[in-house]
Amino acid sequence: MDYQRYSSSFKEAILNKLSQSGLSVRKFALQEGINVSTLYSWKKQFKVSGFNVSKVSSPDNWSSEEKFAVVLETSTLSEVELSEYCRANGLYPEQIKSWKQACIAGNTTKSDKRTKQTPEQKADKKRIKELERELRRKEKALAESAALLVLGKKFDAYWEGKEDS
Repeated sequence: MDYQRYSSSFKEAILNKLSQSGLSVRKFALQEGINVSTLYSWKKQFKVSGFNVSKVSSPDNWSSEEKFAVVLETSTLSEVELSEYCRANGLYPEQIKSWKQACIAGNTTKSDKRTKQTPEQKADKKRIKELERELRRKEKALAESAALLVLGKKFDAYWEGKEDS
């Protein structure tokens, strides 16, 4: 048997290429001429040693810190420079603009947020006030009815006591 020895840098490069290819391990192994079980053992070896081989994540799945770093990095770039940056990093200018808006929105104060109400929120607030006003009116009417009922019973009891004496 003729076993080939590969350096760890070669293995790492192959695993990076695999993770970026989007191919299954089997198809990639056929393409590169490497045994499938060898690729799996390399993946296991590098996973154990702390090197995690995974598919390249979409920029939309990046963490908030990564997105913020890109916004900071590109804040002073011109349109042409921004386009070059995006091409080099696999991004779109629209993504960076939306991330910038999200950063700005995250830093607005509560008073700024409160002043921007949607028409639905305004209609809901108005409806709530109307319902509260109607509820107060009905509670007052109910309390008045209860008071009249109690007074009526007391009045009847008083006159019944007078007739008996």
